[in-house]
Amino acid sequence: MKEAKPEEVGLSTTRLARIDEHLRERYIEPGKIAGALTVVARRGRIAHCSALGHMEVERKRPLEEDAIFRIYSMTKPITSIATMMLYERGLFQLRDPVHKYIPAFAEQGVFRMGSYPHFITEPPRRPMRIRDLLSHTSGLTYGFMHRTPVDAAYRKCGLEGVNSSGNLEETVQKIAALPLEFSPGERWNYSMATDVLGYLVQVVSGKPFDQFLHEEIFEPLGMVDTGFFVPPQKQPRLPACYERRINRKLVLQDDPATSRYLTPPQFHSGGGGLVSTAQDYLRFAEMLRLGGELDGARLVSRKTLELMTENHLPGDVDLTQMAQGSFSETPYEGVGFGLGFSVNLGPARTGATGSAGEFAWGGAASTAFWVDPAEDLSVVFLTQLLPSATYDFRAQLRSIVYGAIID
Repeated sequence: MKEAKPEEVGLSTTRLARIDEHLRERYIEPGKIAGALTVVARRGRIAHCSALGHMEVERKRPLEEDAIFRIYSMTKPITSIATMMLYERGLFQLRDPVHKYIPAFAEQGVFRMGSYPHFITEPPRRPMRIRDLLSHTSGLTYGFMHRTPVDAAYRKCGLEGVNSSGNLEETVQKIAALPLEFSPGERWNYSMATDVLGYLVQVVSGKPFDQFLHEEIFEPLGMVDTGFFVPPQKQPRLPACYERRINRKLVLQDDPATSRYLTPPQFHSGGGGLVSTAQDYLRFAEMLRLGGELDGARLVSRKTLELMTENHLPGDVDLTQMAQGSFSETPYEGVGFGLGFSVNLGPARTGATGSAGEFAWGGAASTAFWVDPAEDLSVVFLTQLLPSATYDFRAQLRSIVYGAIID
C-alpha cells in the first residue's frame, strides 16, 4: 500500500506520534513488552507505521516491519470470511443446522449436571445453526475458561484451542461428543466455534482448510507471509512471545529458535492458528473496509460484508446482556457481535471515541485490528504478550488514533 503524509488523509503527524511515545515510554522502556508494531491507514494510504523495541528481550534484535507474528484469534475473522465465501456460492444457508454437514453434532445435548465423562444432558431447544458458530452463540466453549464442568471436559479431552491434540477432523469430533453449555442462540460465549467453521469450510469446499485459505484468500490478496507455520527461510523474522506472570515477571513463552510454529501443525486451527505480518493483515483489513474487494480481488460482496458487520445479538443488545463468560477479545459495554467480528454500537454506548459500525477483533498475544468504514480507517497493532488482558493496549490506541483525526 502507498504511504501518505498524515495531513494528506486528515490525520495529524504530531498527534499520531503519540502512539510511539506512549508505547515506548509506558511499555517498552520499562520492559513490559519486547516490542510493538502499529500501522494506521486512512483512505487506503498508510499514514503511520512504526516498529518499536526488539524481536526478543534476550538477543536485542530490533523489531522489523516485516516481522511475522502469532496472531492467534485474529485468525477468526479470516475463517469467517472463508465461510461466507462458500455461503455466497449457495453451498449452505446460515440457518442450516450444523449437523447437516457435520453429523456428529446431531446428538449433542445441553449440560444439566455431572462431570466428565458422566454427564446428564437435555435436548437443545433448537439445533445449532451455522449462524451460531459465526456469532459465538453456539453453546460451545474454550477449555481455558475454568468456569464449568464442560470446559473442564474440554481440557481433559485435549481441546486446548490452538494447542488441541489431533487433526482438524478429530478435534471437531471431540467437541461434538461433549455437552453444550447452553441451548444454541440463548447466550454468547467465546469458544472453539470458529475451529468448527474451519472444518465446515473443509467439508463443504472439498479442499483441506489450509489449502482453501491459501488459494482463495492469501494468494488473491497478496498475503505472502500468512499461514499456519513459518518456513525455515523466514525463521529470523519470528519474534519471541512472552507471558506476564502473576509476579509481574516477563517470561519467555515461545522461543523463536525452537518454536512449534517452525513446523507444519497437525491441527489447522481456524480459531487461532495463523501467523501473519502487519502488511499482510492490513491488506485483509483494507479488503474489509472496501466492501470485500482489494486491488481487483473480490472475496465477498458488499452485501455479505454488511450482513457480517451487523449486530446479530437479539434485540440489538450488547455483550453485557448476552455473554455467559467474562473473557473475550473485546470490551462488553456498547459492543455487539456480528458474524466473525465485534461491532461497535455507537460511542454513547461504549463510552469511548469511535464510530457506530466499526468492527474489530484481537488475539491472545495482545494483537488487535479494527476497521472503521465511516472514517475510512484501518488499524493493525501487533505485539507478543500473553495474556491479552494484561494491558489495555486496544482502548489506549483507539483514544490516540481517533484523537489524531483533524478533518
